[in-house]
Amino acid sequence: MAKVIDGLYYTESHEFVKVEGDYGYVGITDFAQHELGNVVYVDMPDVDDDVTAGEEFGAVESVKAASDLNSPVSGTVVEVNDKLEDHPEDINKDAFSNWIIKVKLSDKSELDSLMDAKAYEEFCKK
Repeated sequence: MAKVIDGLYYTESHEFVKVEGDYGYVGITDFAQHELGNVVYVDMPDVDDDVTAGEEFGAVESVKAASDLNSPVSGTVVEVNDKLEDHPEDINKDAFSNWIIKVKLSDKSELDSLMDAKAYEEFCKK
């Protein structure tokens, strides 16, 4: 079973968001990186780009497939994880430590529509 961390929010498309104050760190889940295999490239938006909950903001490419990234939250990108440009494989080592974008949240109520760890675990079993 893939690792799931309590206290994070999860989407059905296997992204997570870790909320700290008015900011959210967005990445792909451990389940997603297992499904993709060896990650070779991460396409990220630019700082100051706006992202919208449920809409595409980038992509992750692996040796097996490419997968769109859908934002779990709406807001403005305040930081991208530059380290992933040179070391995309870090996502395979620890998906939860290697977030992709940091977003200033524009509507925290959107978090209510996301899954908690328990619901996400159940979802992954289907």
